[in-house]
Amino acid sequence: MADRQTQSVTQRPTRATNTTTSSTNTFLKKLHEHVPNSTQLIGLLTLVVSGGILLIFTGLTITTSILALIFFTPLIIISSPLWLPIGTVIFIATAGFLSMCGFGVGTLATVTWLYKYVRGTHPIGSDRVDYARSRIANTATHVKDYAKEYGGYLQSKVKDAAPSA
Repeated sequence: MADRQTQSVTQRPTRATNTTTSSTNTFLKKLHEHVPNSTQLIGLLTLVVSGGILLIFTGLTITTSILALIFFTPLIIISSPLWLPIGTVIFIATAGFLSMCGFGVGTLATVTWLYKYVRGTHPIGSDRVDYARSRIANTATHVKDYAKEYGGYLQSKVKDAAPSA
């Protein structure tokens, strides 16, 4: 019986060692195939360093914001009746200025497009304008012809209704 225990003990570790060794070799081979090159390592190092710096700056920003809120809360509470009128004036002034800038940019773009169109350089969308202009001209011609055709008809009817006219 002692022989059986020694045999079973000696056989099992050899199998486990062989399996572990072969799986370790396979794992190391696969790991060695996917080893990053130096450029990837430098990129990873840069990412880690930049992320750490940004994380530190985030912590400093949050800490500074909380400390500023703690120190300036009494001032904010004392001056709170002024905040609504001042905020309203600043909002209206800012909205007006930004609207003026937006309308100015839009006007400048329109004038530039019209200048290019009049000079004949055919800016983007000029073919649509030409097509719309031709459609409007055709419609106006059709309306004029229709008015001539039925205008004479209506004048003759008026003369029949009022012969002295």
